[in-house]
Amino acid sequence: MDCLSFSSEKLCSSELFDSTDGEEMEEERIGSCAEDLEINPFDRLPFSSRYYKLLKEREELPIWQMKYAFMESLHHHQIVVVSGDAKTGKSSQVPQWCAEYSLAARFQHGAIVCTQTCKHAAVWLALRVADEMDVNIGHEVGYVVPYDNCCNNETILRFSTDEMLQREMMSSPLLNSYGIIIVDCVLERTVATDVLLGLLKDVLILRPKLKLIVITSPQLSSKLQAYYGSVPLVIVERKYRTEVVYTSGIQKDYFLSALRLLFEIHNSKRRGDVVIFLACEQEIGNAFWIIQQEGHNLNPDLGELVPIPLFPNEQERILKSNEEKPCKNYRRKVLLTTSLGESLVWSKTVSFVIDIGIQRRKVYNPRIRADAVVIQPISRSQAEMHQKILGTSSSDPESLMQALEDLDYLAALDNDGNLSEFGIIMSEFPVDPQLSKSILASCEFDCVEEMLTIAAMVTAPGCFVNPPQGTEETAVTCRQKFLHPAGDHFTLINVYKAYKEASTNAISQYYDIEKWCQDYFLNCSALRIAEAIRTELVDIMRRIELPISAPNFGLNESVLGIKKALLSGYFMQIARDVDGSGNYLMLAHKQVAQLHPLSIYYNSSRIPEWVVFHEFSIAENNSIKIISAISPDLFMKLAPQYYFSNLPPSESKAILQEVINHLSPISAIDEGQNNIIEDREFEKCPETPAEQRCSIQ
Repeated sequence: MDCLSFSSEKLCSSELFDSTDGEEMEEERIGSCAEDLEINPFDRLPFSSRYYKLLKEREELPIWQMKYAFMESLHHHQIVVVSGDAKTGKSSQVPQWCAEYSLAARFQHGAIVCTQTCKHAAVWLALRVADEMDVNIGHEVGYVVPYDNCCNNETILRFSTDEMLQREMMSSPLLNSYGIIIVDCVLERTVATDVLLGLLKDVLILRPKLKLIVITSPQLSSKLQAYYGSVPLVIVERKYRTEVVYTSGIQKDYFLSALRLLFEIHNSKRRGDVVIFLACEQEIGNAFWIIQQEGHNLNPDLGELVPIPLFPNEQERILKSNEEKPCKNYRRKVLLTTSLGESLVWSKTVSFVIDIGIQRRKVYNPRIRADAVVIQPISRSQAEMHQKILGTSSSDPESLMQALEDLDYLAALDNDGNLSEFGIIMSEFPVDPQLSKSILASCEFDCVEEMLTIAAMVTAPGCFVNPPQGTEETAVTCRQKFLHPAGDHFTLINVYKAYKEASTNAISQYYDIEKWCQDYFLNCSALRIAEAIRTELVDIMRRIELPISAPNFGLNESVLGIKKALLSGYFMQIARDVDGSGNYLMLAHKQVAQLHPLSIYYNSSRIPEWVVFHEFSIAENNSIKIISAISPDLFMKLAPQYYFSNLPPSESKAILQEVINHLSPISAIDEGQNNIIEDREFEKCPETPAEQRCSIQ
């Protein structure tokens, strides 16, 4: 299932789940003698025998019967809406037909782009379509997702996420490089999808030759027709109807109920693979291990259960199953995924779908600027489409107003509400606006190298892994080697520096970098993602000609500069310890939070009174994550005055107001000296000796 290692050969994503027996291989060998002489018009090479095998499968898809109607509509109209149920072939066939249409016109109006809401769906579709078109991935067909570009100048069909196409519109508002734009997965109604549909409506007026294809579900087809002005509608219907069986009542434990149903299906001896839609990715891992353990107790005459986890948000995270072991008996594949992974299911042998009917997702609360986990039932249309990704609602107006207010505080907007010159530069970076502001501020405070590392580490998944049972003390000892007295942001710099040094040594000394990460309880995949993110950020800095200062991490001046850069962007995320025991009160609101267990200050005798934090989440027991100590003087020097004046009255605001009254160039304590004093005091802490914490640095 490792689909991240691509080669120049023609790849096949369907082979991940569908095996080819000896008979089929023999038929392909015989058929290749007569059929391989036909030339592929996209790469001018003879078709392979696999192309004809996949062509027969494509012709059996429900949407294939609508090819002529679609091509006619595409030829005579600028906008076409394609409506159909899940697994009818819409996402894989429509882009290929658009490529055929553009090829006939010699791509005079541009290439084709197909957007997806999920980046992993874009990658898998690119693999699938390249296989069916019999071309090389990364050449004629490619994909562009965050921090991964698998395209070149010859790419005529690219798959992308909605966000990436929006980012491309910032430099090319009319998308002149494309002749056909396909917006897929409209049913999921993400904010990015809705915004993109609105922007494209204006672009189509300015570019009459540009064509737009919208792929959606039957529930939204009439609304889209009305929105775009009575455009043609191509309806795809399924050939077969499925039998739906409901539980007799509400299950107290839906997770165990789903697994019991799986074993009942297996014991019934009815053939076919199984897909289980669970509520979250943690349940995928739990189900994987339970199925593997219980599989040893099953009757071997029934065959073998092979669990295959599909993590939509962690494509690099693969759990090893026993699928590769030779087995003479029947093998039933059990695909475990969440609502985000519906598009990752390619197996054509699925006979059973177990849908628990609920979803667990994070919801942003604009009033307290925090995420909360919500467990809610899915809608009827979502259940029918096997898509319960984000519901059918966009962001509420309060969230949008909060976002505009935050951009105004960051000086990213002008008086008319448009992006300011500074905001335009901030938008060049594919990170949160606060992080963009901190990166730009680092140019002034001579800590660009360090700030880019922090930006990459906080954007990538968490680098620390939960230690297995019995190794907690060893993990704490290993983690102490990376700790920095100034805070978690600086600890992340130490981790990245150690990883880069170990990677260099791995090349010269031929040892396994993954083994090094495992020994230090670090997530190797997360660090590789951080490395890729940092490389892209450096390229952006050079492209827009921003200065990159020489690295000087370890000096007290550098620590002070990094804190200034952080506060320049994250002055809205300040908290104060109100009782000296780690109960932090948010400055922007009256929400109370505790330190995250992975913070260097957790269970420490010295807890800083004022901190800047990267994230506050109700979903994780009201905790603030990735924090660093600051002083109120430094905060008041860097926070905009109008932001401070808009803060609600509180004891913390009164303390800061007193700081303002006493703050002057003569009487104020020098922040550099203050920082040195704070760090030296922390180094005196007996729990975390300085020689252990700073050995990497």
